[in-house]
Amino acid sequence: MIKSHEISAANTDSASDRLQATALALPELRDNPYYVHHRTVGSSIYISGQLPYKDGWLLGQGVVGRDVELETAKELARHAALNCLAAAVQAVGDLDRVRIVQMLVFVASTPDFGEQSQVANAASELLIEVLGENGRHARTAIGAAGLPLNSPVEIQMICTAA
Repeated sequence: MIKSHEISAANTDSASDRLQATALALPELRDNPYYVHHRTVGSSIYISGQLPYKDGWLLGQGVVGRDVELETAKELARHAALNCLAAAVQAVGDLDRVRIVQMLVFVASTPDFGEQSQVANAASELLIEVLGENGRHARTAIGAAGLPLNSPVEIQMICTAA
């Protein structure tokens, strides 16, 4: 089923326009004294693991399959991916220059959950919706016993400048 925001986003030219059509915006990433949000080595940009923060607040906590429903986890994955995009833009200067190479999605989940790929699909969908072909990527979805700050989702990426 195609959502109305996907249709309107597909009819625009730039990644920034497509992002705006989703009613989302790239967040400001807060500095951290212990790590950087991205590191460039050669043509590769390594994005640190990003949690689903919005306006400085972690949007959810708990374990998927026990405390957190699948649909909530998918929304949290979209926000974590949005934070990764913000870090990528810091590295390359413009959303239209971001190309996603690989995404690793960590899902704090019960041992019997088994739908980590569905959580990751929500993040993948956002990247493709905003970046088009530059958003298509190799991907791994991993179940984890726990993540930082009891977050249900964490996403790490490798990008390059298009």
